[in-house]
Amino acid sequence: MTSVRSLLFVVWLYLSMALFAVGLSPALLMPYRQAMWVIRNWARFCLFGLRWIAGVKVEFRGLEYRPAGAALIAGKHQSMLDVIAPFAILPDNCFIMKQELAPLPFFGWFATKTRMIAVDRSAHSKALKAMVRQARDRFAEGRQMLIFPEGTRTPVGAAPDYKPGIAALYRDLDCPCTPMATNSGVHWPAHGFRRYPGTIVYEFLPPIPAGLKRDVFMARLERELEAASDALLAKSPGQSKGAERAL
Repeated sequence: MTSVRSLLFVVWLYLSMALFAVGLSPALLMPYRQAMWVIRNWARFCLFGLRWIAGVKVEFRGLEYRPAGAALIAGKHQSMLDVIAPFAILPDNCFIMKQELAPLPFFGWFATKTRMIAVDRSAHSKALKAMVRQARDRFAEGRQMLIFPEGTRTPVGAAPDYKPGIAALYRDLDCPCTPMATNSGVHWPAHGFRRYPGTIVYEFLPPIPAGLKRDVFMARLERELEAASDALLAKSPGQSKGAERAL
């Protein structure tokens, strides 16, 4: 039954993507807020289908720490859903993505229209400088920038490997960094099409203050983000404290 429900959800997911991206493509000709409206509502539509087709509820916790204005957010990355779900809860989310996704029809077009930060990871130091430069612009616009410090999806239980990009943004923007923990990989694994019923939790943690030395910041970020994500993996949903909202 899990396989059947998962397959139905995958079909529904890509059909909904086509419905929103193609059907509402005139938003690409309008101010970027209209394109963001399309992405935000598609994200909510995805969470609705995930719950009612695959039996996976998504819950947001720690909303007292959710940034509303310009912010830097470092998220644990276990699933494709980690890119989608934040649009449903953040007022003006901007994520850092691979540059090769930018030319893709509709997905890339909407990402470009809404000024997501595209990075050519093969360019190494040049890519880092370009990312920081774009981040300054997005920060000045008051947006919430989401970066996954590991750079790619990692299976549950894999050893963390935090890349230097987050440290560069933290130093250059001179702002606090809000960790966002998750257990998404349990119910929407990094690879494969199966979705396992249960509750995916995204939890905003207290922000790490600005101004820490690079090694101190990186050690603290990894320690707090990994510990919170491990705690979500180890316990049943609904046990963490703080504000909650389920979608």
